[in-house]
Amino acid sequence: MTDKNRTKVEIYGQQYTIIGTDPASHIHLVASLVDKKMHEMRSMNASLDTNNLAVLTAVNAVHDYLILKEQFELLEKQLQHLKE
Repeated sequence: MTDKNRTKVEIYGQQYTIIGTDPASHIHLVASLVDKKMHEMRSMNASLDTNNLAVLTAVNAVHDYLILKEQFELLEKQLQHLKE
């Protein structure tokens, strides 16, 4: 059984304890990127409350993830064709 780490982070002024198997340095990086994205989105729309800001940040993160996933899959297909 894999041991889980408890990592304390701050995102948008709020303290969180993240429990998982990833190294603390990775969790801190993720939290830092989420915090940065929330501040960027807030600067574009100061009227957003924290809940809406969090949801929009999540939507943007998943959007970026899906684009990168599609690009990765395309590159995998291209690489596969080169191997054939």
